[in-house]
Amino acid sequence: MIGIAKTIKDNVQTCTSEKLNEALDSPQVAEVCRAIAQALEAHRRGEMTKEAFEATKARMKKQLPILTLHATFKNGRRKNDEAIPSGLAIYDLDHIANPRAKWAEIEARKEELGILLAHITPSTEGLRLAFIIPNGKSLADAQAWMAEQLGDTQYDACVKDYARCSFLVPREYVLYVDEEGLLAELLPSREGEGGVSESAQVDNKADEMDVCHTPPTPSQEGTYPVTYEEIPYETLVEVLEEQMGGAPEHESRNNFIFSMACHLRYVCNDDPLWIAQVLPAYGEGEDKWRATIKSACARNQAKKMPRIMERTLTICRERLGLDTEEKLEIGTPPAMPRRLPPLVKLLVSRTPKIYQPAVAHAIFPALATHLWKTTFRYIDNVEHEATLMNVLMAGTGAGKNCISEPINRIMADIRERDRVNLQREREWKREMQTKGANKDKRQRPEGLVIQEIDPDMTNAAFVQRLADAEERFLYARMNEIDQFDALKTNANKKAHFQIMCLAFDPGNVYGQTRVGTGSVSERVCIRFNWNASTTLAKGKDYFRSVLTDGPISRINFCTIPKRTIGSEMPVFGQYDASFDEELRPYIDNLNKARGLVECKAVNRLSKKLVEEYAEFSRLSQDRVYENLSFRANVIAFLKAMVLYVAHGEKWDKTMEEFIRWSLEYDMWCKMQFFGKAIGRLEKDDEETFRTKGPQNLLDLLPEVFTREEAQLMRHRQGISEGNVRTMLSNWKRRGYIEEYGDVMPQNEVARQQYIKTPSYLEKHPQAA
Repeated sequence: MIGIAKTIKDNVQTCTSEKLNEALDSPQVAEVCRAIAQALEAHRRGEMTKEAFEATKARMKKQLPILTLHATFKNGRRKNDEAIPSGLAIYDLDHIANPRAKWAEIEARKEELGILLAHITPSTEGLRLAFIIPNGKSLADAQAWMAEQLGDTQYDACVKDYARCSFLVPREYVLYVDEEGLLAELLPSREGEGGVSESAQVDNKADEMDVCHTPPTPSQEGTYPVTYEEIPYETLVEVLEEQMGGAPEHESRNNFIFSMACHLRYVCNDDPLWIAQVLPAYGEGEDKWRATIKSACARNQAKKMPRIMERTLTICRERLGLDTEEKLEIGTPPAMPRRLPPLVKLLVSRTPKIYQPAVAHAIFPALATHLWKTTFRYIDNVEHEATLMNVLMAGTGAGKNCISEPINRIMADIRERDRVNLQREREWKREMQTKGANKDKRQRPEGLVIQEIDPDMTNAAFVQRLADAEERFLYARMNEIDQFDALKTNANKKAHFQIMCLAFDPGNVYGQTRVGTGSVSERVCIRFNWNASTTLAKGKDYFRSVLTDGPISRINFCTIPKRTIGSEMPVFGQYDASFDEELRPYIDNLNKARGLVECKAVNRLSKKLVEEYAEFSRLSQDRVYENLSFRANVIAFLKAMVLYVAHGEKWDKTMEEFIRWSLEYDMWCKMQFFGKAIGRLEKDDEETFRTKGPQNLLDLLPEVFTREEAQLMRHRQGISEGNVRTMLSNWKRRGYIEEYGDVMPQNEVARQQYIKTPSYLEKHPQAA
C-alpha cells in the first residue's frame, strides 16, 4: 500500500482510489502546476532569475498533495522508523527537455520493468517512475537496477529513505498509471529478512525541495519538542535557510550545514542530537553531516542570539500569524484634511475611511508614470522629473490591498499600450526561435515601450526595459517589498537599493556592458516609479542594513492604523465606468504635459515648508528629523506638481492643505518606523568619529607606576587581548621601563613598581 496526504505538512493516510483520483482531478492541483509552468517560462525568457524561479517552485509545490510511494506509516508521521514498506521504489529522470518523448522510449517495457506509475514532475522538467522493487533488493539497489535497465548514468541517488514523498500532479501530467497495481498490498518488504535497511533508518522531515535529506536515527531524538515558542522547527529551518541565501550548491553544503547548526544551537539548547532531528543533510553523507553538527556545537560563540536568528523568528511568527505586532504598535498619524483636491477626492471616493490616507499617498507613483519628458524646477534650481516611490507599511491583516483597485484604474491606459507591445515582442521572439544560429535574424523591433514591468525580473531584463522605454517611466506594483530583491546582481548584492536611490536622483546613469552579441549592453537613466507593501516587522528588517544609505529618505511612506477589535468590516464602493470617465481628463492632462512646468504657488509653498521644518529642527535639535526632511520636502514638491499638471495647471487651497498634510504624514511614518534606529546608528558614528584612535598606553601612565595601575589603564582603554604580565615583560625587554623597587601600602602586600627609562623619555618627552 502507498500513502497520501493533502500537503507535505499533513499526516499520511492510506491511499485509496477515491483519494487518488480526487487529487488528480483537483482544480487547485492544476492551477498550482500551471503557475509553476508559467514561472519556468518567465525564467527561460530571462524575466525571472534562476534563484527566483527555484524559490517560486518550492513555495508552490508546498500547496500540492503528496504520495508516499515507498511506504505508509504507523502513526501517519513520515518517519522511517515507523515506515511500513510498500514494495515500490521511485526513479527520477531530471532536467530532460521532453518528458513525454522519454516516456515513449520506455513505455513498451513498462511490464518488464514493473512500472506502475509514470508522470511529468511539477516543474515539467522531469519524469517520475514508480515501480515494483525486484525481490531481495533494497531501495538503493532497486534504484541502481532501474538506472542500469534504462542506461542512465546520471540518475538521482538521493531517494533511499522510506519517508521520501512525491508531489502529485494534475491528470494531464500522468502518462501511465496501473491503479490496481499501484494501490495493491504488496509484500511488506522486498529487502529479504532485514526489513528496512540500516541505511534507510533516517528521519526525513520534509524533502520539499526534492533533495536527499538524511536526518538522524537514534530513537531518543523523537522525544525532543517539535516547536519553538509555537513555531514548528520545520518552518524555522525553512526560513533560516532563506535568510542564508537558499539551499547550498554541492561544493558549499558542508559550510552551509555548519552555519545552520551554529544558528540552530540558540533554539535547540546546544544539543547536537536535537539539531540533527531538525536540520536536513542537503545531500551530505550521514557521517560527515553528523560530525559537522557536532563540530558546530563544540565551538565557542556568543550567548546573545545573533540578528539573523532574531530576524528568522520574527518572519516565522509573521508567516504563522503569531502576534508580532505588539512591539511594533504605532500611534495615530496626522488626520487627513476634510477638503481634498478633486483628483484625490475621486480616487479615495470608493475607499473606506480607514484606508483613505494610505490610498491618497499610494496613487502618486502611478499618476506620475504618465508624465513623459516633463520636468519641474525645485527651489534649489535643480530640475526633477516626477520620480515617486511609495511603501505601505502596516500590520498583518490591516488591509494593505486597499490601494490595488485605484492603481489599476490609473494604469488602465498604459496597460493597454503595454499589451499591444508585449504581443509584438512575443511574435519577434517566436520568429527568432524558429531561425537557426547562422541565419539572418531581424533586429529587436523599435518602439517596444512596455512601462509596467514584472518586479520579479533579472537586472539585465530591467535595463533592457529601460532602454526600450524611450525615456518614459517604468512602473511596478509589488505586494511584498522583497520582490525588489530579484534586481540584485552577483557583483552587487545591494543593486536593488542602489536602483531605489538612483531612480530618485536627476540625471542618473545605470546599466551594464557585456561582450556577447546576445547580451544586454546598455547605459540608461533610471526612470522607475513603484508601489510596494509590507508588514511593519518585515519593512523595518528589510531596510535595517541601509538606514543611512539613502533609500528611506527617497521613499514616501504611509500606513494603516489598527482597527478596533470587533469593529465593522470596511466596505468598498464600486469602481465602474462612471468612475473611469471622471478619471480620464486628469490622466489626459498628465499624458499631454511636456517640457519644463513651473508653478509660482508651489514654489512659495515649498520655500515655506523648508523654512518651517528647518525651524522645528533647530528647536528640537533632532538631526535625524532634519536629515529626513530634506528629501521629504522634494517628494512633497513633486506631488504638488503632479496635482498641478493633472488639474490642467491650476492650483487651489485644497492642494496646499493636502501637500502640507502629505509631508507631515510622510515624516511621521519615517520617524515612527526608522527614527530611533537611525538615531542610534548616527550616534555610534559620531562616537567613532570623536575617538582619537589608538593611544600610547605607556604615555598615559605616570613616570613611576605599579602593575595594578597598568592593569587599570588597560581596562579603561578597553583592551581585552593579552595580559598585563606579558605587556610589562615586553616593555622591559625593549628598554621602555625598568623595575624600580616595591611600594608597601598600609595593610597590604608589597607591589612591584616600574619606572620609564631615560632613553624612552628622550624619545617620548610627552610621557614624562
